[in-house]
Amino acid sequence: MTWRKSTHSSGASDSNCIEARPESGGFQVRDSKLGHDSPIFDLGAPDFKALLAAAE
Repeated sequence: MTWRKSTHSSGASDSNCIEARPESGGFQVRDSKLGHDSPIFDLGAPDFKALLAAAE
């Protein structure tokens, strides 16, 4: 699955943003600044929704 970044991200390479993708009933997230070198965190759907709510 392709990584997706928020449409609210400026798109600049130095922007503070995460990327996410669906994975096995949940989501994976990583730091967009680090790209392929970023650690990947597995979140269940409720935790991912909570992360999005906290980021608003």
